[in-house]
Amino acid sequence: MEPQEKKGFFRGLIEKISGADPAEGSLASPDSLSAESISAQPSIEPEPAGQETQVKPGFFERLKSGLKKTKDGLVGRIDVLVLGKKTIDADTLEELEEILITSDIGVKTTVELIRTLEQRLGRNELKDGEALREALKEEILARLVAQHRPLDFGSAKPFVLLVIGVNGVGKTTTIGKLASRFSDSGNKVLLAAADTFRAAAAEQLIVWGDRSGVDVIRHKEGADPSAVVFDACKAAVARGVDVLIIDTAGRLHTKVNLMEEMKKIRRVIEREIPGAPHETLLVLDAATGQNAVSQTRIFKEAAGVTGLAVTKLDGTAKGGILVAVSHEFALPVRFIGVGESIEDLRDFDPQDFTDALFQA
Repeated sequence: MEPQEKKGFFRGLIEKISGADPAEGSLASPDSLSAESISAQPSIEPEPAGQETQVKPGFFERLKSGLKKTKDGLVGRIDVLVLGKKTIDADTLEELEEILITSDIGVKTTVELIRTLEQRLGRNELKDGEALREALKEEILARLVAQHRPLDFGSAKPFVLLVIGVNGVGKTTTIGKLASRFSDSGNKVLLAAADTFRAAAAEQLIVWGDRSGVDVIRHKEGADPSAVVFDACKAAVARGVDVLIIDTAGRLHTKVNLMEEMKKIRRVIEREIPGAPHETLLVLDAATGQNAVSQTRIFKEAAGVTGLAVTKLDGTAKGGILVAVSHEFALPVRFIGVGESIEDLRDFDPQDFTDALFQA
């Protein structure tokens, strides 16, 4: 089946309806685009004379703001427990253990953290509450750093990024934001709409592709995902694409179906582009808490996950799950989402993350 390429149509449609250039408009998720929302764009009032232009906060400040719910739910409770304590004992560590587990750090990671802190307590390193707080921060950071491996998108051409995740985690939106970032950096990007079973999945990807000036390879709804991937791989090689991003179905009704579909997709990719996919990125919604652990376990077995993108950290107190899945499954966190705009999807930096989490 010949691939159907779509580009330019949605941009033209939006311009006709709203009379505005969408590239200069809101960067909200395409999920929220509708005729009503497009036609109801508010007019921009001129700033009163003499009023200072508001300076947009830097990414670290937005990261702190985005992690506020997690900070309050995790570090805030730890502070209540330890700050002001003149001595630390086994009872304190037991209470800390309960806080970590109920904050979605996970049992496995929590047990290891507490065991390490007990060893430091035995060496008289935890003299007071402040020392315990700092030690916990160091131990969490150490586990994130141990798995941290930045992606090198220049290591192959085309670099094939296979993106997986259950429906609703922000998978397609994450792909769109990555495509925009890579395209803005001067890379030639191609998207493959291989999530052929979810209604309007391809259309959503096309909106993002149109916004970023990126082509999308798609077939009809319900088509074989492997056929889309085949055409996309052929097109990526023929056009000298730098990055090929493949969107896949996020169905988990049965593990067997998922595994067989992923195996077939991977066989096609490997045959057409030897050595690919170069990254299999699992997108997780931080708000799902411990469900993210089971999702990671299934997808790692079925699809050979090599990295994580954790979204919606700004809307949940369960951001500790990021530490749990990275440590438990020995996977690097590649990207985190702390807001709706394109610039709020960032490369994960363990130091920035822990600083933002623990900083007052």
